[in-house]
Amino acid sequence: MPLNVHIIGAGSYLPERVLTNHDIESMLDTTDEWIVARTGISQRHIVGKDQHTSDLAVWAARHALDDAGLKITDIDVILVATTTPDMIFPSTASIVQYKLGGEGFPTWDIQAVCSGFVYALAQMDGMMRAGMFRRALVIGAESMSRILDWNDRSTCVLFGDGAGAVVLEAREEEGGIIGSVIHSDGAHRHLLMAHHPHPGASPADDPLDFHVDSAGVAAVEMRGNEVFRMAVGKLGELVEEITGKHGIEQSEIDWLVPHQANFRIIQATAKKLKMPMDRVALTVSKHANTSAASVPLALDDLYREGKLKTGDLLLFEAFGAGFVWGANLVRWSRAC
Repeated sequence: MPLNVHIIGAGSYLPERVLTNHDIESMLDTTDEWIVARTGISQRHIVGKDQHTSDLAVWAARHALDDAGLKITDIDVILVATTTPDMIFPSTASIVQYKLGGEGFPTWDIQAVCSGFVYALAQMDGMMRAGMFRRALVIGAESMSRILDWNDRSTCVLFGDGAGAVVLEAREEEGGIIGSVIHSDGAHRHLLMAHHPHPGASPADDPLDFHVDSAGVAAVEMRGNEVFRMAVGKLGELVEEITGKHGIEQSEIDWLVPHQANFRIIQATAKKLKMPMDRVALTVSKHANTSAASVPLALDDLYREGKLKTGDLLLFEAFGAGFVWGANLVRWSRAC
């Protein structure tokens, strides 16, 4: 029987510091009502001044390993999806490996911005089906607050920090990751970008003190309306592509687990699926856009609330700068 790749553990971590829209009102010329109406975001978590992205990833990984009943010595590979690495090199994944007490097995990062976790699952699924690894730790982790211009009210209100992780296992058993589709089009790179090299913002600094002219900081620039239109269009196409590719009726999908960028984008994708919003994982209000961490954070939120049952069909989807976009179909095989 061919190998299938199953999610056997999940975990997440959010920094303790919470920044609400009302907090931002005291910093910028904006209001809670304005932010909620346009994005659905009410608050976001912000890394502490002594935290790295790898620290967020390690806590999420530990929770996922505990959930799977495994130790780091049971893992064959670590893949970290991040746009905000601790440093240019070595990889954040290698730092996570060290902090977890692992050694010897391969680790690397993948950078596909908000689609990073979806890309990572697609890549690891293929490698594990080919027999390269039996068990993998796949993590999405971001410290987005460290690459924002906190004077720019059009972008800084959108993002938050956090990490989510899953443990994957290749088994001769039906279910698990059914398949993935991933895409990219660099012609639209100017619509959402961060210009400058990001050698790793110092954890000794408070992210909220960072501004566009801070050394090494990559301030995010976005043309919001154009990004919104592209995201809605491409995510709608993704739904048809991935279900058609695998001969699945859209009505068979039990849960939509989307990238948490904007409530209106999520709502539009759910409408395309004819899926009621109570079958959609929604964390954007309390997490904001955590880039590569948002899909695994939303998944773990569903899981911890006891909403998932064995056999449920899940659709993960994401759209990010590049533009890059993609989706995974997953048959849930983890008991709550």
